[in-house]
Amino acid sequence: MAEVDLPSGPQDGVEYPLTLHYCGNCSMPLEYCEFYPQYEKCKEWLEQNLPDEFDKMLKLNDGKDDGDDEKKRQKRGGKGMMRAKKKEEVEKKICLSRAPRGKRKSVTVITGLSTFGIDLKVASKFFANKFSCGSSVTGNGDEIVVQGDVKDDLFDILPDKWEEIDEDLIDDLGDQKR
Repeated sequence: MAEVDLPSGPQDGVEYPLTLHYCGNCSMPLEYCEFYPQYEKCKEWLEQNLPDEFDKMLKLNDGKDDGDDEKKRQKRGGKGMMRAKKKEEVEKKICLSRAPRGKRKSVTVITGLSTFGIDLKVASKFFANKFSCGSSVTGNGDEIVVQGDVKDDLFDILPDKWEEIDEDLIDDLGDQKR
């Protein structure tokens, strides 16, 4: 392997101390904004906040477009490529139901708490302590199973514990099979 001699000390034509500007949109150095999925928003921010850097970047980009097909931007993303997240608006509603467990025992099933941004593990622990029974988050995603028939008590407890839950948003589905 060949050794490369790198210059040491201050170099001619470089102003010290070096200043590095970061984008206010993607929080990356300005050189990396073009690899961000929302590059247009980065350009808008740069034009408003750092117009001199924006002009420099435009001059550099104009010089790059020589028509070289080899130096086109990579199309497929890797681990480092950030994707823009699409937020889906879901209906905020809590559903309470009772399911049989054995012959005479039953469990209460609570769904829809995560639409309010409530951590299901914390809520499950709260229900277990409140009702002195077992409570768990099941593998079905947004579902908490509380041992016993505590459905009627939940209509009062949920709005008291979490202010964002309104009593009108709680539905009683009755008895259901799991």
